[in-house]
Amino acid sequence: MLEHVTFYLGMVLVMLLLIILAQRIKVAYPVLLVVAGLGIGFIPGVPMLNMDPELIFIIFLPPLLYEASWSVSWKELWKWRRIILSFAFLVVFVTALSTALIAYTFIPGFTLALGFLLGGIVSPPDAISAGAIMKFVKVPKRISSILEGESLLNDASSLIIFQFALIAVSTGKFDVQNASMSFLWMLIGGVGIGLLVGWLFMKTHKLLPTDVNIDMALSILTPYAMYIAAEEAHSSGVLAVVSGGLLMSYHRFNFLSGRSRIRGYNFWESTSFIMNGFVFILIGLDLPEIVAGLGHTSIGEAIGYGVLITVALIVVRILSCYGAVITTLVMRNFITVADTANPGWTTPLFLGWTGMRGVVSLAAALSIPIHMGNGAAFPQRNLILFITFVVILLTLVVQGLTLPAIIKKFGFEEKDYIKPEEKVDAFIEKELAALALQYMREHLSEDELTQPIYKKLIDHSSRQLSGDEAFTLSEPVKDLYRHILDRQRQWLVNKNRSIMTLDEDIVRKHLYYLDHEEERLFLR
Repeated sequence: MLEHVTFYLGMVLVMLLLIILAQRIKVAYPVLLVVAGLGIGFIPGVPMLNMDPELIFIIFLPPLLYEASWSVSWKELWKWRRIILSFAFLVVFVTALSTALIAYTFIPGFTLALGFLLGGIVSPPDAISAGAIMKFVKVPKRISSILEGESLLNDASSLIIFQFALIAVSTGKFDVQNASMSFLWMLIGGVGIGLLVGWLFMKTHKLLPTDVNIDMALSILTPYAMYIAAEEAHSSGVLAVVSGGLLMSYHRFNFLSGRSRIRGYNFWESTSFIMNGFVFILIGLDLPEIVAGLGHTSIGEAIGYGVLITVALIVVRILSCYGAVITTLVMRNFITVADTANPGWTTPLFLGWTGMRGVVSLAAALSIPIHMGNGAAFPQRNLILFITFVVILLTLVVQGLTLPAIIKKFGFEEKDYIKPEEKVDAFIEKELAALALQYMREHLSEDELTQPIYKKLIDHSSRQLSGDEAFTLSEPVKDLYRHILDRQRQWLVNKNRSIMTLDEDIVRKHLYYLDHEEERLFLR
């Protein structure tokens, strides 16, 4: 046991070094991690992975989905809701169906049910990989927003397909009527349970005398409670975490203190970073065991099947992106769409090329049970795992390494990437200063306003106090400054919700500054 713990701790160290290397050479870190895991897995003496497949989803998915739902902009989700929903549900279903038909036709021993099982596994693109790449090259806001929104929902739709296919393979039958009712319950029940659990946790934070440490402990429990509650009710745990996380993110300023928000941001960013990196290492480490279980299928045949499915996935996604764009161009004649500009032929190509697979596909494949309910070995399990690995490896390496070149080739780093941050910042800073001055005029006399310390507060009310000045504030001044920060924070929250065109990333930056300023006052 100690040897295994030491090995996995060593893997975390290797992961960190590889990520540093990836940042230096400007390569998406998932690419290096998968390749490194593959190389380490074939080193003699390296322990085989022996993780219970049923624990894969529970350990990794809830916290990763929860962190993502807190990071995404609700306004951007709503703005691009039509194309996000089409990508997350319709495109995923078309991809799974295409995969099922190809696997049934070309892979010996594959039934349609097994094909749909494979399709449900490999159909959702992994936004983590695309996000890691797009940190190096700026892309239009609309593209990044669509990819973020799609990543929150496509996991749920693909896993629903996966679960239905798993039942069909295990039982040998598929009841369309029951499946339709179950599908509706998974959608409605998942969202409803997520919202209910999220509301209960918000009330817990607000009503109990919690401190920062308790808030962090509750935030760790929250995604697992949402996921497990939904799964126990036979609905979608993924949708529960996403819907509950979005609800709590939207109301974060109502039930969390500034200190808890700062601590939570740092904690979840670090946790998500470590989990994502470790899972990509696991992808490579698991390959030797998968290869050993291929049985009568040769390694060459298995690679060929993996390449076939990978090519099909890429082609289907690109065609689906063009189909979505054409549909949008037609429908804008009848309804109001988010973007009236002509996307051209390059935007669908770029969106199609971002369909790299990763964490969710691996977790789904590994969660396939080794044996069915009757004790028989699950058919084609290791071949499905191997094909999934090939899909992940090829999409990460081929698409991941070429995506920056495509971005530069077609000018995505410049095309319509105009973020008027300076103008918005100037507007917000001016309004925050006016709020501070108004509040002080309401609560201070004219003589007090002429005192140096209050003049400093006015001067620094939009750009927070520098470190040394915070030491000189007396308790009455600190109390006044806290009230100013509260008013400024509430103004930012209200403006963000009322003005749909206001960039939420810029608003969140200023809110984060206000929380930091309040934290420094607390420490002084």
